[in-house]
Amino acid sequence: MIFRHMDVETYLTRINYQEPIKADLSTLAGLQTAHMLTVPFENLDIGLKRPLKIDEESLWQKIIINKRGGFCYELNGLFAWLLKEIGFEVTYLNARDYHEEDGSFGIDFDHLVLLVRVPGESTRWVVDAGWGDSFTQPLDLDNPDEQVQGLRGYWLEPFKGGYQLWQRNYEGNRERQYYFDLTAHSFPSEYEATCLYHQTSPKSIFTQKRIATRLTEDGRISLDDEKLIVTKNGQREMMVVREKERPALLLEHFGIRL
Repeated sequence: MIFRHMDVETYLTRINYQEPIKADLSTLAGLQTAHMLTVPFENLDIGLKRPLKIDEESLWQKIIINKRGGFCYELNGLFAWLLKEIGFEVTYLNARDYHEEDGSFGIDFDHLVLLVRVPGESTRWVVDAGWGDSFTQPLDLDNPDEQVQGLRGYWLEPFKGGYQLWQRNYEGNRERQYYFDLTAHSFPSEYEATCLYHQTSPKSIFTQKRIATRLTEDGRISLDDEKLIVTKNGQREMMVVREKERPALLLEHFGIRL
């Protein structure tokens, strides 16, 4: 079964978005933030050996009906569908994660990021609800200056025919997050092989550890294999977590029942 039309109201209820909907920048920004506040970035099914499917029906069932999160292909794949239903022009881009340890970038289709246009306007907006700890509002692709969001700032720097995303962290240091080009791609078909790779390869970070993380009104909350990390106004607190405590924490902070 392939969905042809989305139940937009059900999606908006899932992300607790209650403002009027229109294909404009205010709605785009509000939807990205609402999505990140309510739908966690998480890879828990990979550790449980549950295959991830990124067709529309599977994404809808997992994220909207079962109230789960996902990783980039799932979160941005479903979010792109919502944006198109509302009337935005959406392009699926090929992004590659930056590896700080050796200065390299990951494989093609390592990450899915979206390029979005508001109808009738020329500005190109970079949108990403599926990276985790990163920008929470659309970024103007053609703005060479720092784009400040709360206590952090972001740059989109021209690089090798595309752009690389930089983030200024709470401490003031800059880190590179990923590189992307502007070639349009087909979703899900062109991303399925790398989605499978990240579920099965021992080289993928997603097979090496469990993570659930979600934006909060004043920071972020994250749960990995060993600890719960709460960030408020740039200040981080960590608490060691025992395995038997994880189910209650997943339910309390992320609404996840495994």
